Amino acid sequence: MRQFNERVVLQAIRLNGSCPKAELARLTGLTAQTIGLITSRLEEDGLLIRHEPLRGRIGQPSVPMALNPDGAFSLGIKIGRRSADLLLVDFTGAVRRRETLPYAFPDAQTLLPAIKQHMAAIQDGLGALALRLIGIGLAAPFNLGGWHKMLGLPPAVSHEWNHIDLCAQVQSFTDAPVSFARDTSAACVAELVAGRGRDLKSFLYLFVDTFVGGGLVINSHLHNGVHGNAGAVASLPLQVSTGKGMPEQLIAHASLWELEQSFRERGLDPTAAYDERALEAPYAEMTSVWISSAALALAQCVVSGTAFLDIDAVVIDGSFSRAMLTRLIDHTEAALSHYDWEGLWPATLVEGSIGSDARALGGALLPLHENFAPDRDIFLKAS
Repeated sequence: MRQFNERVVLQAIRLNGSCPKAELARLTGLTAQTIGLITSRLEEDGLLIRHEPLRGRIGQPSVPMALNPDGAFSLGIKIGRRSADLLLVDFTGAVRRRETLPYAFPDAQTLLPAIKQHMAAIQDGLGALALRLIGIGLAAPFNLGGWHKMLGLPPAVSHEWNHIDLCAQVQSFTDAPVSFARDTSAACVAELVAGRGRDLKSFLYLFVDTFVGGGLVINSHLHNGVHGNAGAVASLPLQVSTGKGMPEQLIAHASLWELEQSFRERGLDPTAAYDERALEAPYAEMTSVWISSAALALAQCVVSGTAFLDIDAVVIDGSFSRAMLTRLIDHTEAALSHYDWEGLWPATLVEGSIGSDARALGGALLPLHENFAPDRDIFLKAS
């Protein structure tokens, strides 16, 4: 109960900013005496700091308590099909350091030693504060070598990744505990902790990247499912199987990989799919075609998700420009109007707030969330 209450207080400050003790008591429902004991302990542990007293009111000046940015650190590592990112975040969730390793496709023999080198440099840069590094969050596709035919990869490269235990490899580089999450689940954690999750309690999360993916939040907790595949929308079939061939999956119609191929076929830079150039000449025409097609596929996913999950909203984000995200959501909403919603509460589409940093940031926030967010299951784990 003590640990749970401490987490409740930390969460209240994380969501509402610095608060005097009286306000914390009101927000949490805990007594003033309990709040006093908890804030004293957390201050002694270096997790909370005192701000200047608020004067000019009747009675004694109140002292706001705030999260100590140096109270804890976490490192997020995203290994994707186009780049690897390392983000160091402090206790407030602010990014302190960023490293990016771009590539056409990750080569294990080159990438893993590079990650080890960058991890060591980041930890050395913390100096004495390295003792407050509470964990490493690793975000990567479950099957990094998957869909290799679509990417035009040699089978040997795909086979190598499919037989590497990424979590064990990264754990061998550090003494800090390593947590693994599917990359789009990690992006969902970023939205849960630092984005729309502050207001939405339950939502289906769709992330459009080289390959589309997703995550699922239920009652403000990431829901992974039995095999970790909750929200794995990439494999969603887009039509009924007639027994004459396999139905196409969402991944084939709502992934930036398709847009890359369109640009490449015209002799244009495929990386423009991930920035503002996608909506400018000479890319704009092909981007418009892709948005129209992707919106139709995403709309079917939204309807299917709504039928199975009675959720607050569907959050859509991606590793492209914010203007392109807005256009994609507008087209998806238009496509939804052509579905029969009889028997269903219509879904609300919401723009994601994190963007291309979502997977690496989610990886970094994962250890913070696991160690400091309120978790009622803690009572079941006590034994």
